[in-house]
Amino acid sequence: MSAPAKLPPFDPADPLGLDDLLSDEDLAVRATVRSWAADRVLPHIAEWYESGEPPIRELALELGGMGALGMSLTGYGCAGATAVQYGLACLELEAADSGIRSLVSVQGSLAMYAIWRFGSEEQKERWLPSMAVGETIGCFGLTEPDHGSDPAGMRTYAKRDGTDWVLSGRKMWITNGSVAGVAVVWAQTDGGSGGIRGFVVPTDTPGFSAPEIKHKWSLRASVTSELVMDEVRLPADAVLPGVTGLKGPLSCLSHARYGIVWGAMGAARASFEAAVDYAKSREQFGRPIGGFQLTQAKLADMAVELHKGVLLAHHLGRRMDAGRLRPEQVSFGKLNNVREAIEICRTSRTILGANGISLEYPVMRHATNLESVLTYEGTVEMHQLVLGKALTGLDAFR
Repeated sequence: MSAPAKLPPFDPADPLGLDDLLSDEDLAVRATVRSWAADRVLPHIAEWYESGEPPIRELALELGGMGALGMSLTGYGCAGATAVQYGLACLELEAADSGIRSLVSVQGSLAMYAIWRFGSEEQKERWLPSMAVGETIGCFGLTEPDHGSDPAGMRTYAKRDGTDWVLSGRKMWITNGSVAGVAVVWAQTDGGSGGIRGFVVPTDTPGFSAPEIKHKWSLRASVTSELVMDEVRLPADAVLPGVTGLKGPLSCLSHARYGIVWGAMGAARASFEAAVDYAKSREQFGRPIGGFQLTQAKLADMAVELHKGVLLAHHLGRRMDAGRLRPEQVSFGKLNNVREAIEICRTSRTILGANGISLEYPVMRHATNLESVLTYEGTVEMHQLVLGKALTGLDAFR
């Protein structure tokens, strides 16, 4: 028997050695996004969060220049990155703030993805290149004031008028809505008999408006809007030709939820790191609080859940790259990782004590942001029922 190889040193930042799973290109993508977030977001994020006025258009151009918008799509100026690389970018962006990751997710995984997957060649050529560089911002209109978890009941409708479509209705809680140049809006057609269809709507079309939603206590570094369509007249070629029915928007949501699986771990990591740093420097009873057993127990439990979540995200990313990722598996990841991320933020807050509620530290900001992430793109209950149906074969939604 040969002598055992010398073990590498234990790395508190990577206790499971997960970086061994990443290629040099993966690491380069991560480093680029982390550096950008450190330079452009972290010095200003507390101010943007407090004011509720992030410079979305400016950030979109910078993110587009970095190749982060629609980065896992191919062609039309998109970067063609792997799913794992896109996930790593989402993690680093959300480690800065969930609102910044939401900007990228909605642009790339919802608006751009819908056009890329279901659009005509003319629609792709018109919109995707300018969206990839951040010159055009997109939004995705599915949720309505009275229909969130049950999008099949949507009331937004499109009726034919000659060769045109006339679109009417309202959408709610729409990220990027007030700054978007194009909206992908889902609507019932022909009185419901034509099924649910997607429409590519330039936001300067008469009858379209997007009033911003104010007084949010979460995702304050993000633009959230209502979409109002009042007899918006669209040409025949505004409809996405590649899909009819809910499978269209739901496949887009699955793509975006995958990014959340990674992103939530970014918020958790930032809060955990703040707690570790604080525990090593904050003294009570004559020594750092990190030297007390109860604090170390909290840190150990948080580290276990954080790095298990990153490992889960990595596994799902490899399955996506192999074309083997099922929607139920994405539900598994979103349910677990967002739920555990919130718990990590809350536990981190207890270590910081009263300082945990200050915007001088990221913990409370991440915790309040994650309350929105827990709900959007599938609530906890919806993902539990998706998994329940997959496990039992029985549909409990109705």
